[in-house]
Amino acid sequence: MSIYNGGSRRYQDRFDTRRLADRLEERLVARTAIDEDDRAFIEGCDMLFIATADADGRPQCSYKGGEPGFARVLDERTVGFPNYDGNGMFLTAGNAVLNRHVGLLFIDFELRKRLRLNGVAAHSDDHPLLAEYPEAQFLWLVEATELFPNCPRYIHHYTLVEHSRFVPKTACRTPVPAWKRRAWANDALAADDPAYAGDAEVLET
Repeated sequence: MSIYNGGSRRYQDRFDTRRLADRLEERLVARTAIDEDDRAFIEGCDMLFIATADADGRPQCSYKGGEPGFARVLDERTVGFPNYDGNGMFLTAGNAVLNRHVGLLFIDFELRKRLRLNGVAAHSDDHPLLAEYPEAQFLWLVEATELFPNCPRYIHHYTLVEHSRFVPKTACRTPVPAWKRRAWANDALAADDPAYAGDAEVLET
């Protein structure tokens, strides 16, 4: 079954790229297995973008970040990564409950490389890997259905300054984002939110 729909074909025909699109699908998109090069790239990334849609097709696109290796390749079809505390809206996670089809985009701005992985998502509260992520709420498990690299020519070259201090670590206590201490949010937080701790370190995001 082709990855292209009528809309894709319409633009391919308009710009005379149908032949190229078919060749790329044949060479790059036909695979569903994560190979060793893919594994090395995915597990070296410190971020990913995840696209979801609800049951009516309304989309969300979210950024997920962590230390390098926060996304793990569990087998040749499956990627796992943690869901950390956010703003409590759960728009992306909620979409994946109703519509399990997701798209992941891994980018390394220093290497100027990216990889797209489309698949079917599930959430786990008891996967053994979850124990390796301090403060993770649950684990995302995405089974690949399509896997392919993208041309890197439009990826801007950035250099990392520092990783976010908000990423949970075993060795230290996670700071609290300052917005959780503000009047508009403070009385609406979850009962066990760390922002209620008087001795918590508070940082602007």
